[in-house]
Amino acid sequence: MAVDDAILETEGLSKEFRGFLAVKNVHLRIRRGTIHALIGPNGAGKTTCFNLLTKFLQPTAGRIRFEGRDITALRPAQVAKLGIVRSFQISAVFGHLTALENVRVALQRERGESFDFWRSHSVLRAYDGRARELLAAVGIEAMAEVPAAELAYGQKRALELATTIALEPALMLLDEPTAGMGREDVGRIAALIKQVAKGRTVLMVEHNLAVVADLSDTITVLARGEVLAEGDYAQISADPRVREAYLGSEEG
Repeated sequence: MAVDDAILETEGLSKEFRGFLAVKNVHLRIRRGTIHALIGPNGAGKTTCFNLLTKFLQPTAGRIRFEGRDITALRPAQVAKLGIVRSFQISAVFGHLTALENVRVALQRERGESFDFWRSHSVLRAYDGRARELLAAVGIEAMAEVPAAELAYGQKRALELATTIALEPALMLLDEPTAGMGREDVGRIAALIKQVAKGRTVLMVEHNLAVVADLSDTITVLARGEVLAEGDYAQISADPRVREAYLGSEEG
C-alpha cells in the first residue's frame, strides 16, 4: 500500500454564520512538502477556512485531519503544539523588542520555555546563534538590534517569517504574506517563501497571482465558500469558471 502523502485533509468542511454558509462542503488535501495556495475573490471564504484549520473557529460540519489524526475538536493552542503555525498571527511581533529578541522568544516557545524573561542573560544568549541564523536566512541580519517597531514594512514581514520558522512548524499557514507591499518587497518575500519552504509544507492565502503562479504546486480556488477548481496554475488559469469568478472580479 502506498504511503499517504497528505499532511492535512478536510472533509465536508462547512461554517455557517446565522444562516449564511461562509464555507460549504470544502474538501482539501495538502500534500507534504508542497506549497498549496488558496485563492478566490473577496468573500470567497479563504480567511474563514484558515480560522477553521487553526481552530479559531469551530466548523458547523465536517472534519479536519492532520497527520492522520482527527483535530476537529481541538483548541488553537493544541493544534499549534502539533505543528500547525499561522504566520502573521502567532508570530511576531513585539514592537519594543529587537528583531533578535523576537526570534529568540519564538525559539524559547518552540522548546517549551515560553517567555522566560526572568532567566539569566547568559541562558537567554544561548539562543542568539540560531536566532541570528534565522535573521540571516530572511535577509535582515543587519537589523538584529533594531526594535521591531522601527523596521520597514517588508522587514517586519521578513521578521514574522523568521519567527514562524523558529517554531519549527510541520505546516506553515501564510495569510496574505505580500499584502500591502511594493513590487520590490513582493519579489523579496516571495523568494524568501520559496527558500524557507524547502523541506516544509506551506498553505497560503495570496491575492497576488504572479506570486501564486511562481510558488504554488497546487492551487485551490474558492468562490462563495465552495471549491470551484483545483490544479496547477496552468490548469487554473485556463478554467473559464475561474476566470469568471476570480479574475473577473479582482485585478490580478
